[in-house]
Amino acid sequence: MIENINTFFLNKKNWNGITITDKAAIQILHLIKKNPFSQGLILNIKKSGCAGFSYVITLINKPNIEYLLFKNNGAKLFVPLKIMPFIDGTEIDYVREGLNHIFKFNNPKAQHACGCGESFSI
Repeated sequence: MIENINTFFLNKKNWNGITITDKAAIQILHLIKKNPFSQGLILNIKKSGCAGFSYVITLINKPNIEYLLFKNNGAKLFVPLKIMPFIDGTEIDYVREGLNHIFKFNNPKAQHACGCGESFSI
């Protein structure tokens, strides 16, 4: 996980936040319904890929106070405070690409993305 983010200010109070589209909200609710102990999804990032970071989405059962909560139509997305400088302002959508359906991240902070779209850099 991200260990050194000294160039960012985590104590910022006014984040732009994360936007969850209606299609993404429907998919989040679908995933939660299949896993009744889940409270929602957690969005995280990890060092990975050719561009530097990749998004990681997992189910979360017990969120803690280190997470910010973003909602749309009952769908809950938890985001660790420490990654907000990297993803603040991101829109999360759920789209069809060819035969696949995937979460798509429109991150205004991402300066570069790899060709496969799996990783980004700031």
